[in-house]
Amino acid sequence: MLYKAERTPLVVDQGKFVVHAAMPGLNIPGHPDHGYGPLALIAESFKAPDTWIKMHEHVQDEIISYVPHGVMRHDDRTTGKLITDADHLMVMNAGRSFWHEERTLAGDPPLRMLQIFVRPHTLDLEPRIQHQPLAAPEPNQWRHLVGPEGGAAPFFVRNDIDLHDIHLEADASTALTHRPGLSRYCFVYSGSVEANGTRFDQSESGLTTDPAELVLRAVEPALVVAFVINPEAGITRGGTIGDGAARFVAKAAQRSVAGSIAGGSYRSEHQEDGTECHPRG
Repeated sequence: MLYKAERTPLVVDQGKFVVHAAMPGLNIPGHPDHGYGPLALIAESFKAPDTWIKMHEHVQDEIISYVPHGVMRHDDRTTGKLITDADHLMVMNAGRSFWHEERTLAGDPPLRMLQIFVRPHTLDLEPRIQHQPLAAPEPNQWRHLVGPEGGAAPFFVRNDIDLHDIHLEADASTALTHRPGLSRYCFVYSGSVEANGTRFDQSESGLTTDPAELVLRAVEPALVVAFVINPEAGITRGGTIGDGAARFVAKAAQRSVAGSIAGGSYRSEHQEDGTECHPRG
């Protein structure tokens, strides 16, 4: 079975900083969890030039920053300033506590990125940050970006999940990445693809628990990210955003007040000095 979700209606709009919160568990009707196994949340994030997200704390989230368009400028109390863009990836393994800030400068292009929140297998792990150049993408070839700690991927998270991406040319086809017995989730960052007779456009996603080969065909040039997920992996649910904020948004949606979320249940505080995101419920 291939479960499709259209672009998420769950939006946190703070003017210069907008987040569309895609929750993979909601692809499956009646699924009791907003996440799916170790994958808690994909935040499709937009930042206008000259936006500052002030220094704030994350706990228990494993955060992958994937930036195909624009420049995300990071600063933290341990590593210092880092720049993530189409040629660099960052993974913040927050563990017991990690403080950081993000910004764009006035001369930067508009930023569109994915902030991917993974649930670690254990609470209060050692905080870490990973940042390095990416291997150049090859058209129509999967690129392995992130995997479990100790594996072959260039970046790691502390649970049983792999992340790949692919740049598909129009009419090109590829089998969705897989590992025997595990589930797969794909998110179309741009363009359009077709799988099993179903079309997926920009910001739409699909989840399958079927082990059979699933072929993606590009209806038009497309950038797709795909996850291989062990749904039986041990998880924790203490993440600041992946479970804390995400649960707030998901529950609000169930109460049919998603519009109030978009209208400001997440408040922008200290607008003169920067933006802070805090759920208010």
